[in-house]
Amino acid sequence: TNVSVDWDFLIKIFQTVWHSSIEYFNVNSVTQLSAIKGYYFDYSGTSMKALTMKKVLITDLYFTQDDLYKIFADMNIAALTIAESEMIHMLCPSSDSPFRYLNFSKNDLTDLLFQKCDKLIKLETLNLQKNKFESLSKVSFMTSRMKSLKYLDMSNNLLSHDAPDVQCQWSKSLSELDLSSNQLTESVFECVPVNIKKLDLQNNQITSVPRGMAELKSLKELNLASNRLADLPGCGGFTSLEFLNIEMNLILTPSADFFQSCPRVRELQARHNPFKCSCELQDFIRLERQSGGKLFGWPSAYVCEYPEDLRGTQLKDFHLTELACNTTLLLVTALLLTLVLVAVVAFL
Repeated sequence: TNVSVDWDFLIKIFQTVWHSSIEYFNVNSVTQLSAIKGYYFDYSGTSMKALTMKKVLITDLYFTQDDLYKIFADMNIAALTIAESEMIHMLCPSSDSPFRYLNFSKNDLTDLLFQKCDKLIKLETLNLQKNKFESLSKVSFMTSRMKSLKYLDMSNNLLSHDAPDVQCQWSKSLSELDLSSNQLTESVFECVPVNIKKLDLQNNQITSVPRGMAELKSLKELNLASNRLADLPGCGGFTSLEFLNIEMNLILTPSADFFQSCPRVRELQARHNPFKCSCELQDFIRLERQSGGKLFGWPSAYVCEYPEDLRGTQLKDFHLTELACNTTLLLVTALLLTLVLVAVVAFL
């Protein structure tokens, strides 16, 4: 921790560690001082399993990129972390890599990473949060040759999907994808892994879930919190959905048929929406009572936002009479009262 060292000595430190009994090596706050140059690194006979490097500062402005990145790309370990280091690139390993876990979070990586790379065949977890990726389709192509990839974190990037004609190609093994805090709209559903089980789309710009989207038959958990949705999505494309988070959207009156269209949903999180307490909301409140506690956070986090005279009222305390909400009943009652009044006047 807190080391300033020449390139030659930094490599010698790694080489010494590689031929020792050390299995886990953490390097934090390192400043590399002298010129970077090519180095033959001997990876043989190591006990190393994981290397973690954070806050690495490269002072050399002019060097051959491959001399730096090749050392790390060809490491014969299961886990590698290089984070918070302003890293702009990483080479594809020169042979089939033993990497199972890669964490390159909080760097400056772009869509050029691992394009056409077929050497990460054992990689299961890839964390690329807080970088500068822009194209969701290119991210999908990046994963297409990662045959064992299960979890991908692309949160807090600059991702969008503005090419509806481009067919995305995700790794078939990918089961969990985090796309939260990007710039994605409803077109994201045109570029979602078919076999995905857990999908996080929190804090984007999604206004609806398209009805004609491809079915995600394996999807069990969907997070759509902090978007711009005006209603609950149906489960036409999510036949196995069990958990849905739709908190902090723009839902005034949730659809009353949600639980009927989504029979497998065990938990719905819909807190902190600007609910409009009206006749239409009564059906949803009634449905909540029949759902058996599927509404997470009920009743404290569900309050009226509109109209102003009911603002702050919990939905469970909001009631309107059947007469006020049933137009037909109201008209029949008014007609009967009119007829009675006419009859009384005529009699008098």
